[in-house]
Order: sequence, then structure tokens, then C-alpha cells
Amino acid sequence: MNNKKTNRGKILLSLVSLTLGFILAFSYSLSQQRSAEQVDLITFNQTEEVREQLIQQKERNKELSEELQAVQTKIREYEQQAGSNTSSLEELVKTAEALRLLTGEVAVKGPGYKVELQDGEYDPNQVNPNDYIVHEGHVYMVINELKIAGAEAISVNGKRIHETSYIRCTGPVITVDGETFPAPFVIEAIGNPETLADAAELSGGILDQLRTEQIRIETQKLSELVMQSMHSGS
Repeated sequence: MNNKKTNRGKILLSLVSLTLGFILAFSYSLSQQRSAEQVDLITFNQTEEVREQLIQQKERNKELSEELQAVQTKIREYEQQAGSNTSSLEELVKTAEALRLLTGEVAVKGPGYKVELQDGEYDPNQVNPNDYIVHEGHVYMVINELKIAGAEAISVNGKRIHETSYIRCTGPVITVDGETFPAPFVIEAIGNPETLADAAELSGGILDQLRTEQIRIETQKLSELVMQSMHSGS
């Protein structure tokens, strides 16, 4: 009789153990599935944000190119009139030069500001390595902020950014207009160093946002920067 009770107890214990194991395995699988879905959703949202930034940048670049062409046409018209309106011609020349700086058609030098973006420290506990590496979206965010703050010219790792520039991220490297660069990614801007720094380093601003995404950042105000035109290479 005691042996029967003992065997029955063992059987019940085995069933309970199997049931508990199944429940734990199912819970773990469900948790992993939900984590993967959350990562996919975050990646999708980031991709959509970068795509929207690219569309906006292309529209702005198109506007700049059209504006430059219009100004250059007016300059040629005034030149053909043999200087009948010297003051207007001088203003148009200044406007054209400013637009050429923005579109990267001429070399430029002057004081400026530098932002260096580096991948975050490797964390073996991170499920997705994309959570701590620099993406093209991060680079675009800094570039756009510096443009808004009045940057006259911008480069990434020495590559001049112009109206048709494109940046792509492939794992730990980025490609700028077909040229590949490893981290760190150095974004330089010519303009008033104080103004550019104030805009980028504003509390809760763009650099603070990137730090929350585990990106390591170094900044520096520079007394002089030299940037070649987009036609002369790095």
C-alpha cells in the first residue's frame, strides 16, 4: 500500500513538474516574441523618421539649386547690361556666393564647430546592437540642427555635404556620396562657433537626445576650418 502511494506521489510530482516546465517555456517564448516585436517597431519608426528627413532635405536642396540658378541667370543679365545697375549686381553676386557655399561648389574656410559621434560601449546584455551604434539618422539630425543654426558649410569625415549628398548606414560604417567611413563620424560646420555650439548643446536638444541613445559625443569650437569644394574631393 505504501509503495502504491509513493508511486502515485511520484507520478503527480512528475506531472506537476512537466506542466510547470511547459508554462515557463511558453512564457519565455512569448516574452522573446514581444521583445522582438518591440525592437521591430522601434526600428520601423526610426527608419520612417530618417526617410522623412531625407525627403525634406531633398526638397530643400532642390529649392536651393533653383534659387542659385535664378540668381546666376540674373547676374548674367546684369552683366550683359554693362553694369547699368552696379549695386544690384553686387547684391546678386553676394547672394550667389552664399548659395554656392551651401551647395558645396566653392571651397571655404573660417571659424566653426565640430561634433564627433562614436558608437556606444559594447553591452553584451543589449539584445540589439543597433541600440548603441551611430546611424545615418543621427548624422542627419546633427547636420540639420547646424544648418538651422546658420552653418555656412558642413562636412562629414572631411567629405563636403552639398545639395545632392546622401548618407547611408551599413552596420558600423556609413557611406557619404559613395565613400565609406568607419566610426568615429566627425561633423564639421563653418559658422559662428558660439551660435552653433549653443544650438547643438542646448539642454534637452539634439546632442542630449543622442546621448540617451547611448551615442558617445565630443564637441569642439574651432578658430579655423578649411573645407574643399565637392568637386575637389576630401
